Amino acid sequence: MSDTIFAPATAPGRAALAAVRLSGPASGEALKALAGRLPTARRASVRTLRSGGAVIDEALVLWFPAPASYTGEDCAELHLHGGPVVVEAVIELLAGLGLRLAEPGEFTRRAFQNGKLDLAQAEAVADLIDAETQNQARQALAQLGGNLSRRYEDWRGGLIEALAQLEAAVDFPDEDLPQDVAARARPGLERLLSEIDAALVDEARGRRVREGFRVALIGAPNAGKSSLLNALAGRDAAIVTPTPGTTRDVIEVPMVLAGYRVLLADTAGVRETQEHIEAEGVRRARAWAREADLRLWVVDSSASNGDWRFAADLLQPGDIGLLNKADLPEGADASAARGVVGEVLAVSALEAVDTVRDRLTAKVTQALSASDFPAATRLRHVERLREARSRLASALAVTEVELAAEDVRLAARALAQVTGQIGAEDVLDRVFSSFCIGK
Repeated sequence: MSDTIFAPATAPGRAALAAVRLSGPASGEALKALAGRLPTARRASVRTLRSGGAVIDEALVLWFPAPASYTGEDCAELHLHGGPVVVEAVIELLAGLGLRLAEPGEFTRRAFQNGKLDLAQAEAVADLIDAETQNQARQALAQLGGNLSRRYEDWRGGLIEALAQLEAAVDFPDEDLPQDVAARARPGLERLLSEIDAALVDEARGRRVREGFRVALIGAPNAGKSSLLNALAGRDAAIVTPTPGTTRDVIEVPMVLAGYRVLLADTAGVRETQEHIEAEGVRRARAWAREADLRLWVVDSSASNGDWRFAADLLQPGDIGLLNKADLPEGADASAARGVVGEVLAVSALEAVDTVRDRLTAKVTQALSASDFPAATRLRHVERLREARSRLASALAVTEVELAAEDVRLAARALAQVTGQIGAEDVLDRVFSSFCIGK
């Protein structure tokens, strides 16, 4: 990391202000070349930026000498007037001075490599930038503050303590050690296995907060799914017609309920069909519904044709049945559907939508809120947790102390990869590739 990088830290386009960041050993010289002299460290100063004798801008400049900077290197920031001409002129000057345009996430990657952040905290920076809801931001801030890292480090510390006991039994069999020194490691390993099992049961919560809680509207054609979607979304997101099979693809509408991101999907009406395009729509509807966190099963309560059966096999425990068109006389399908799902609401797509929204909000809150911080907010964390769990189970199952010690060592290594204490280059590339340029 001997080169010096720069990048705009604000979105492109016309704006009141624009920020350009620099990091690396040549940051100070570049700042002096533009602003004439270095300002007092960590104090904003107004400087005239020049190219040769020509004035480019009157800017606010900041100087952060290493190691007291975001990346741990010499850093500088230029807060410019936001006109594209000004920003482009500064970028051309920095490139002309030999600085390199940063790659996505390179500033935060340098912060990680210089020990300013661990890998879980670096991921939280990206999550905070991408946060669209209050609870997404709250989770990202807690992870940035070290909540996730501390949990994994506590587990890893317990594994290292158990490993020390196992290795003592292996390496010093003739020393004056307690006869049960290896057995003393077992209770701690069993407790850690139990905690990791509990974390894996809860593993989806953090990712749901981050990515969104997925809700599928399922049911037969013309049950009123699209009308309900539009009513819940407060806009005409889906086409509504009397013709069965109008919805052919999955229509996803993002919403915010109780501070959580929710992805509500209108799906094609599920029924048997020989029409190729509609059949593909039914296949996609079934696939989306199976992977959803909750299904709202919409049944035409005025019908008596038995079409409600086509989507009933998609239901899972905790799903909600919506007997739609409750303003019409009730048909035979309503009473039949009541015995299929545990919770049923009688609604109309044009009325009582607040009842559905309130119940949906309660479901989302129940699924995503908890007093403790989630042990996983990304699939990468889940993969390492599963690996550690598998190694721990193996360590407890074998009778040879040497093999148990090796499994415990590998479990500790898996947990260390979450915070980046041990991590291959391809893991780092995977993490930082999703960042925006300038961060």
